Amino acid sequence: MGDHAPRGGEDLTPADAEADPAGAAEASALERGRVLFAGPCDFVISAAKIEQLPQAALPEVAFAGRSNVGKSSLINALTGRSTLAKTSNTPGRTQQINFFTLAAALMLVDLPGYGYAAAPKAKVAAWSRLVELYLAGRPALRRTLLLIDARHGIKDVDRGIMAILDGAAVSYQLVLTKADKITPSELADRTAAVADEVRGHPAAHPAIIPTSARTQLGIAELRAGLAALADWSADQPA
Repeated sequence: MGDHAPRGGEDLTPADAEADPAGAAEASALERGRVLFAGPCDFVISAAKIEQLPQAALPEVAFAGRSNVGKSSLINALTGRSTLAKTSNTPGRTQQINFFTLAAALMLVDLPGYGYAAAPKAKVAAWSRLVELYLAGRPALRRTLLLIDARHGIKDVDRGIMAILDGAAVSYQLVLTKADKITPSELADRTAAVADEVRGHPAAHPAIIPTSARTQLGIAELRAGLAALADWSADQPA
């Protein structure tokens, strides 16, 4: 992994960093995220049962959300790949937990969508239970990104997942998807409303990130946040 370790902020002179330390730190974080997500990303396994989950050797970030919220599109946008995660207009396309290693520093976990899905009820119930077991009992899980369609906001089914994460003390962050589908003023109002609601949830990260896989809105910032959770121990001094 040594070839992929970021050395963010290299274009900043010492004078620049001293004059604007906050800006320098932000630039370094963005570069760190860019380099991490430019690294190799490899499929590991699809797990249909809890006993099929791989050994937890890396920090994990899970992507959760209602069916057809845009999980696969967001994962593809983050990694700069068009087919890493399969996309579909049919809700319920992802029916197993899919694991991907990123630059040998982070595990990306694509969870089946919850809520409506074009599949038999028994199968939907089975993978919903699998998701709940994973979210509540995975020691390597550092953060769950809870994806919310910017057009619709938080729904009761999302609140159910938030309650599970709060109860398990699993850190989660709300990410608004499809932000390009509404006007900037609508997006600002939606972001504020979501931030106001999550304020009372103990495990919720306070920052809400609006994103668009089509326009790349918020992608660099999300990469930077996830890079802070990665395991760079192979390249970074203690």
